[in-house]
Amino acid sequence: MKHRILSALALAGFAVVGAQPVLAQVVKVDGSSTVYPITEAVAEDFQKAKKNAVKVTVGISGTGGGFKKFCRGEIDVSDASRPILKAEMEACKQAGIQYYELPVAFDAITVVVNPKSFLKDISVEQLKAMWEPAAQGKVSKWNQINPAWPDAPIKLFGPGADSGTFDYFTEAVVGKAKSSRGDYTASEDDNVLVQGISRDVNAIGYFGYAYYAENTSKLKALAVVEKAGKAGVAPSEKTVLDGSYQPLSRPIFIYVNAKSYEKPEVKEFVEYYMKEGAKLSKEVKYVPLPAKAYTVNLEHIAKKKLGTVFGGNAEVGVTIEALQKREGSL
Repeated sequence: MKHRILSALALAGFAVVGAQPVLAQVVKVDGSSTVYPITEAVAEDFQKAKKNAVKVTVGISGTGGGFKKFCRGEIDVSDASRPILKAEMEACKQAGIQYYELPVAFDAITVVVNPKSFLKDISVEQLKAMWEPAAQGKVSKWNQINPAWPDAPIKLFGPGADSGTFDYFTEAVVGKAKSSRGDYTASEDDNVLVQGISRDVNAIGYFGYAYYAENTSKLKALAVVEKAGKAGVAPSEKTVLDGSYQPLSRPIFIYVNAKSYEKPEVKEFVEYYMKEGAKLSKEVKYVPLPAKAYTVNLEHIAKKKLGTVFGGNAEVGVTIEALQKREGSL
């Protein structure tokens, strides 16, 4: 009975010191559904290590939604599947919010179909024809993309407009961030997209690699042909590391409010993230950064190196090696 009471108190955000329940310290995180699996794994392990004296709440409002809260000072850490954009930088500046940009892993945006789909690979050009704004209300069947493909409806699934994955995919495929047709099934919850695609033989969609890796029996990942004449490349740890999975490989981040970092519980959580991030990124099927990257992150904080190395753009094609050089020169 006593154990049940203690468990209930922990779930409610209380720590038990001696015989007395006290409200646990709270670290608030929100943002990207792509980064969520890593942050959630870190949060669970960290809370166990702290014996629930610190409670970490992790929301999924999308990268854009997370930055809105972050730049209003409502959360301590923002999960982001793309770098902070100029408008978000300005919003944070206006609110007096300073921040540290910490890359935590690499992801492969994965284009997936139903396992019974006829498709094995798809080109960036074909994806553009399918997803660009001009396709809305006009491109609705597979044979409109390729005459050799079936005369059957295309059922599109993808992240919503607050998603960093949406921003990056549209930049990489269409050529402009947020430039997309709107007549598709959208959700900030990637599990909703997984379910939709797994139930429809004519479905196609995209999201972070981890959600595919957790559902390989329900989904088929397509090899992506970057340019005409090149072979399709399937998403994997190897193709992300060697830079061949283009243009849908990208770094993912956490952003830490500099003032929040002065609180012991936030500082300890971020330090724990950098210590365990590589192992836990791999566990949830992302590509960890080289060990030195996590050390460099903490060195930047120690030296109070604030801001972003991306200048407010959701850049496409940044490799792990290029990211390391850029972060090293912050």
